[in-house]
Amino acid sequence: MNKLKYYYDNNNFKLIQGDSLLVLKKFEPKSIDMIFADPPYFLSGDGISCSAGKMVSVKKGAWDEKINIKEKHKFNRKWIRLCKEILKDNGTIWISGTMHNIYSIGMALEEEGFKIINNITWRKLNPPPNISCRAFVHSTETILWAKKDIKKYKHKFNYELMRKMNNNKQMKDVWETSLTKPSEKKCGKHPTQKPIALLQKIILASTDEGDLILDPFNGSGTTGIVASRLNRKYIGIEKEKEYLDLTIKRKESDIYE
Repeated sequence: MNKLKYYYDNNNFKLIQGDSLLVLKKFEPKSIDMIFADPPYFLSGDGISCSAGKMVSVKKGAWDEKINIKEKHKFNRKWIRLCKEILKDNGTIWISGTMHNIYSIGMALEEEGFKIINNITWRKLNPPPNISCRAFVHSTETILWAKKDIKKYKHKFNYELMRKMNNNKQMKDVWETSLTKPSEKKCGKHPTQKPIALLQKIILASTDEGDLILDPFNGSGTTGIVASRLNRKYIGIEKEKEYLDLTIKRKESDIYE
């Protein structure tokens, strides 16, 4: 990984500014233990939504602007293909999404040689209301967990730990947590910021201490914050300087959120 240029490098916590489609090509093949990705949902437009009881625009940024289905699927196949090259043969990838993108992602995973292990449903305990009153409240997101479709390699799954965390019962594929807490946004926020509790479960389930975790769409750095707390190594890739600086601020605040 000597070709990589870091925006921020603090021992086992590293950030890279750039386009993932370009940066991922610079990684050594089969060097990453686990990938978590929360890619663009491509849902921003002229619509409105509800946040903290207020009507807000659904425009999240240029990176999330709507594109046609062919462009969307081409993008998903490309970054997933690049991730496959740098993922270890026994490694796994987790990808979060909504109905706007997750079906393309599921197809792209299979097309690029992955096998889906689980379809996790994240049930949000406090979703925003549907202000149009013309559809049901959107209260879930999907997280696909996948491995390379190579039979001779077993993926890492800390089954006993997950069972212990679930009152000594097998953990199901429906996870319930609240939306990201205000305390996790005290340094600033990202429009699609995931809760710490969600990433903690993902990382504990599929990695061990010392493993290297990559997030190709770093955002506000939640994956990295949790990875660091759990003694994992982390590399995050992000285009926007604003969100890299937010991640650094969160990392260096030295206060658990």
